Amino acid sequence: MRYVIDSYAWIEYFMGTKSGEVVKPIIEGLEEKITPTICLAEVYSKTLKVEGEEQDRQIKFIKERSALAPLDEAVAIKAAKIDVSMKKRVEGWGLADSIVYATGIMKRAEIVTGDAHFKGLKNVIFIK
Repeated sequence: MRYVIDSYAWIEYFMGTKSGEVVKPIIEGLEEKITPTICLAEVYSKTLKVEGEEQDRQIKFIKERSALAPLDEAVAIKAAKIDVSMKKRVEGWGLADSIVYATGIMKRAEIVTGDAHFKGLKNVIFIK
């Protein structure tokens, strides 16, 4: 099994919440994990807001546990198409959501998240 780990899942894991406990076996397991670079930015931003200073340990951990998926041209084009479609159907859907979903499709992976925007979508493991 291959997984795309969304920033929501990483943050819950680091905070040790109930949802974090649900995702723990996936993050700590041996299956292939992918993290879109947009999620790296979101996790880092959240860490700076909450802890008030740079904390590289979460970023280091993410890079040790998963492969980073940069936003390349193919994913960007797929994300743009998803973005136009999903904004008509899901209130609050953002471009970062589209990038994560496109990465999952392009990598043929299950997306692991608790973000309500993804609820009910195909190929999503909802941890909330």
